[in-house]
Amino acid sequence: MVTTAGLPADLGADWGAVQAELDEAGCARTPRLLTAGQCRELIALYDKPELFRSTVDMARHRFGSGQYRYFTHDLPAPVRELRAALYPHLLVIARDWASRLGRPAPWPDTLGEWLEMCHRAGQGKSAQILLRYRAGDWNALHRDLFGDLVFPLQVVVGLDEYGTDYTGGEFLLVEQRPRAQSRGTCTILDQGHGLVFTTRDRPVRGARGWSASPVRHGVSTVRSGHRHTLGLVFHDA
Repeated sequence: MVTTAGLPADLGADWGAVQAELDEAGCARTPRLLTAGQCRELIALYDKPELFRSTVDMARHRFGSGQYRYFTHDLPAPVRELRAALYPHLLVIARDWASRLGRPAPWPDTLGEWLEMCHRAGQGKSAQILLRYRAGDWNALHRDLFGDLVFPLQVVVGLDEYGTDYTGGEFLLVEQRPRAQSRGTCTILDQGHGLVFTTRDRPVRGARGWSASPVRHGVSTVRSGHRHTLGLVFHDA
């Protein structure tokens, strides 16, 4: 059993600063969300396949190299609580982005209502991910899109200690700006800390107003050790 986090309502984050960083770079760090002990407990769950609905070998599907597992809907308490606590803060940003782009904002006030919408639309599978990389593994640039209903932000939480448990394996974000070359961002995930990032695209202001800038994410090659992360997605598959 993984101990619960006892999370504060604001998760200790300055959400105005988080949005400003997202607007600037397409990703933004959070304060610590999980203790080192909780990170180790979540890592240990990887070797309990009964907790997961499926396992994906990335090399087999040409996604890169490494492995990840999708949790069932019976989520460990810290995963469930963290996802629910993050949603209202990310919802404010999602609605603001939709307004800038002149898009509908279909996301209701609560995560439960939103997931019910996903399920009614045929997206009924849990999309929460525990990922495991070893030396030589990497993840190709991609987007976590599983159907027509998409939440525009997601979060990855580092579970191992960079520089001690592994080297390499930086989080990569590549953005194609309108009428410009692609821009890359490289981020080290600190243990227990989250990184909020763009699921599909984000608003960028240009001479003609706001436009959507497509974004993909991935992981650079792990040079040594092992790297585990928790992926929190706010739409189901």
